[in-house]
Amino acid sequence: MNKLYFLVLFLVTNLTFAQVKIEGVVKDSIGNPLELANVIAINQETQKLDSYGITNADGLYKLSVEKNTSYKLQVSYIGMKTAQEEVKTIDADITKDFTLEYDNALDEIELVYEMPVTIKGDTIVYNADSFNKGTERKLGDVLKNLPGVEINDDGQIEVEGKVVSKVMVDGKDFFDGDSKLATENIPANAVDKVQVLKNFAEVGQLSGVTNNQDNIAINIKLKEGKENFWFGNVTVGGGASDNNGLYLVQPKLFYYSPKYSINLIGDLNNTGEVAFTRRDYFNFSGGFRNPSRSSGTNLNLGNNNLGFLSLQNNRAKDINTKFGAANFSYSPKKTLDISGFAIFSNSKTELQENNSIQYTDESLGIPDEDTESNTTQRSDLGMLKFSAKYKPNTSNQLDYDILGRISKESQDQNFLSSVLGTIDQMENTSPYSINQNVNYYYTLNDTNIFAFEAQHLLQDEDPFYNAILEDKSNYQNTADGLGLDGNQSVYDIAQDKRVKSNQLDAKLDYWNILNQKSNINLTFGTILSKQQFDSEIFQILDNGTVFNPTPTFNDGLDTNNTDYNFSDLYLGLHYQFKTGIFTFNPGVSAHAYSIKNTQFSDTYKDNFFRLLPDFDMRIQLKKSENISLRYTMQTQFTDVTNLARGLVLNNYNSLYFGDEALDNAVSHNVNLSYFSFNMFNYTNVFANVSYSKSIDQIRNLSNFETVIRTSSPFNSAFADENVSARGRFQRRFGKLQASLNGNFNYSKFNQFIQNQRSVNENYTQTYNAELRTNFKTAPNVEIGYRYSIADNDQGTSRTKFYTKAPSIEFDAYIWQKFTFRTDYSYNNFSNDAGTLNSFEFWNASLSYKKDKDAKFEYELKATNLLDTKSTAQSNNSAFSVSATEYFIQPRFLTFRLRYEL
Repeated sequence: MNKLYFLVLFLVTNLTFAQVKIEGVVKDSIGNPLELANVIAINQETQKLDSYGITNADGLYKLSVEKNTSYKLQVSYIGMKTAQEEVKTIDADITKDFTLEYDNALDEIELVYEMPVTIKGDTIVYNADSFNKGTERKLGDVLKNLPGVEINDDGQIEVEGKVVSKVMVDGKDFFDGDSKLATENIPANAVDKVQVLKNFAEVGQLSGVTNNQDNIAINIKLKEGKENFWFGNVTVGGGASDNNGLYLVQPKLFYYSPKYSINLIGDLNNTGEVAFTRRDYFNFSGGFRNPSRSSGTNLNLGNNNLGFLSLQNNRAKDINTKFGAANFSYSPKKTLDISGFAIFSNSKTELQENNSIQYTDESLGIPDEDTESNTTQRSDLGMLKFSAKYKPNTSNQLDYDILGRISKESQDQNFLSSVLGTIDQMENTSPYSINQNVNYYYTLNDTNIFAFEAQHLLQDEDPFYNAILEDKSNYQNTADGLGLDGNQSVYDIAQDKRVKSNQLDAKLDYWNILNQKSNINLTFGTILSKQQFDSEIFQILDNGTVFNPTPTFNDGLDTNNTDYNFSDLYLGLHYQFKTGIFTFNPGVSAHAYSIKNTQFSDTYKDNFFRLLPDFDMRIQLKKSENISLRYTMQTQFTDVTNLARGLVLNNYNSLYFGDEALDNAVSHNVNLSYFSFNMFNYTNVFANVSYSKSIDQIRNLSNFETVIRTSSPFNSAFADENVSARGRFQRRFGKLQASLNGNFNYSKFNQFIQNQRSVNENYTQTYNAELRTNFKTAPNVEIGYRYSIADNDQGTSRTKFYTKAPSIEFDAYIWQKFTFRTDYSYNNFSNDAGTLNSFEFWNASLSYKKDKDAKFEYELKATNLLDTKSTAQSNNSAFSVSATEYFIQPRFLTFRLRYEL
C-alpha cells in the first residue's frame, strides 16, 4: 500500500510540475488594483480553456499552463472593457500585467468561453462544464469538483464549513431544499451553473435585519434544452452474489418550466444502496423552522422511537429497499406559489453484531459482557407536505405549510449475552405527527417591519416492547423486584407505552431600522406544550394469559398516567449595529415559565422568572474572510418520560422511573469560528471552537444487579462541560488539491453508579489528509488517510481505541466512451494491546457510452471485491465502552443499463 501511494504521488508531482506559470497584476486606468477580475488562458491549437484565475485584493493573478504552447489571455471585469493578449510559453515563467478601461458600452471582444467562476456580492457562480471531467453522473460528483464546496460523510453539501440549508433547481425548492436527495439524484449532465448564495435569507423583507451568516443555499441552473422537457434517466440492473440474485430499478425523472416543476425519484434494490435511511427520515425537517429557536428556551419532547441498531455506512448482512418520492411546484400567478412532496420508504434489513462491553468501574462489581445478536428490521416510512406562499406585493408575504409523518416499524432480535444467556426481543411502533406552520411578514415602511411566525405540532407515539429471557436463573433477582410469576418456563415480559405531544410555538417580531447601520428588534413570544404519558408493564404466562405484576420497589408503581403542561411567555430585545468591520448584536430575553405535572392524583407545580442574555459579533476582515463569536445562555427542560414516577422497561436490562420534581438546567454556550476563502490561490480555511457548560444538568442515579441497571433522574450538583474544535485547510497547487481537516471533542460529566460518583471524561480525535488531482482530460486520483483516537476515562477504567484508514480512488474517462472508477480502503482497528480487527474494501465499475449524447449507457459494477466479512468500531455510553464487530454484505457483481431521456 505504501509503495502504491508513493508511486501515485510521484506520477502526479511530475505531471503537475511539467507546467509554467503566467502571473501579473490587473489594474484600472488610474492604477488601482482590481479584485475579483477574471483571467483565462485559451489554448490556440486546441481552442480549449486550459487555465483560469481570479485576482486577489492586490489585483494579482496566477495561471498554470503547458510549456511550449501558444495562448490567448482574456481579462474581464464587470463594467470594463475586456482585454486580451497572445503569449507563447517556453520553459520559464511569464509576467504579464493588464490595465482595463472603464466602458459603459458592450465589450468589443467577444468572450468565447464562459468564466469558470464569477463572484457577485454574496453569490459565487460556478460553470459546471469548466470543472467536469466526463466521469460525473450525479450532482454530488459535480459539486466535488468545485473549489470551496464539500460533500460530507452524511451526503450533505458544505460550504465555508457550514451545511447548505437549501437546494433549489432554477429557483424552485428541491424537496424543500434537502441536499442529500439533490446530490444523489439530480443528473450531472443537466447542470449548467451552480450558484452558491451566501447569507441567504428565506424572506427577502428580513434580509437586512436578521442574522443570515450561517445560511447558505445552492441554486442549480439547468442547461438549455432541459426546460419544458422531461429529462433524467432510468437505470435497471441485475446480478449475483454468493447468497442470492440481485436486482435494481432506479427511475429519476424531472420536468421544469417557468410555471411548474415535477420531480419523480424511485429506487428498488437489494444491493444495499439505501436511497433514504431512517436517519434521513428523522432528520428531514421539511423546511420547518422553530419560531422559538433563538429565544433561549430549549424544550426537549424526547425520542420514543424504537431502539433500532444502526447501519454502519449502510452496510449490513442484507438490505432490501423500496423508495419513492415526488415533488412539485406550481405558480398559477406571480403572487402565488404552491408546492409539495410525498416520500415513501420501505426497507427490510438483516444485521449481525458481536459486541465486547467493558463497564465503567471494575470496583463496582459489574461484570464485563460479550454479546452476539441477529436482528431483522422492517420499516415503512411516509411523509406528505403541502406549502403555499402568497406575496401580493413587496410589503406583504403569507406562508403556510403542513407536514404529515406516519411510520410502521418493527425489530426482532435474537440476543446472546455471556451474563444473561439467550434473550429474544420484539419491538414495534406506528407513530404519526402533523406539523403546521403559519408565517406573515409585513413591511410598514422603510423603517418598520413586522413578522409573525407560529408552528403547531401534534404527535402520537406508541412503542411496544417484549423480551423473552430463556435463562431464568440469571434474571431471578430482577424478576423478584418486578414481582414476576416465577412458576413459568421463561420470563416473558412486555410493555405498552403511549406518548402524546401537543405543542404551539409562536412569536411576533418588530424591527425598527434606525439607520443603515443599526436596528432594534423586539420579540414577544410563547411556547405552550402538553404531553400525556401512559405505560404498563405486564407478564405473558405460559398459558397465554396476561399477569399484571406489582414491583417490590418504587412504591409498587409499575404503570404511568401522567399529564405534563409547560408554558413559556417571553419578551426579547436586541440591538444590532455596525461600526467599521464589526457587527454587534447584543440582546436579552425575559421569560416567565410555568410547569405542572399530574400523576397518581398528585400535582407538582413550578413557576419562575429568568433573564437570558445572548451576544453575537462578526468581524468582516475581507470579502471572503470573517470571524464570528456567539454566546447564548439557555434554559433546558426535559420531557414527560423523565417526570413519570411509574416504572418503565426501557430494555430487558434497563429499568427506569422518573422524578416529578426535576428542575430545569441552565447552559452557557460559546462559539468562535473563522473562515477564509481566497479565490486567488483557492485556499479554503475554516476553524471552529465551541464550549458549553451545563448547570443542574439532569443525570441518572443507577444501580446495577450484574449487567441489569435501575436508574432514576436527578439534578446534578456538578457541572457538565464539553469542548469541541474542528478545522479544515484546503488549497490547490496547479492541478493538485490538498486538504487537511481535524476534529476534537472533549466531554466531562458526572455519573452516579451504586451510590458512588464517577467523573467520566471522553476524548475523541479524528484527522484526515487528502491529496487529489484536478486534470480535465487525464485520469484523476485521490489518496487519503484517516486517523482517529477514542479515549475514554470512566472512573477507574480507561480505554483507548485507534483507527487507521488509508484509501485511494481512481477515475478515468477513456476514449470519450468508457468511464472507469475504482476505490480501495484499508481499516485497522486496535487498542493499546494490538490490532482487534482489520478489514479492507475494494469497489470498481466500468461503463460504456457510445458518445456523450448517446441515450444508453452500459455499466458493470462490483462492490466488496475482496469479500470482506465484517467491520469494527468503538462506542461509549455513560456506563460502558464497547468494541463492536458488524457483519456486512458479501461481494456483489451487477450489470446495469441506464437510459437518458
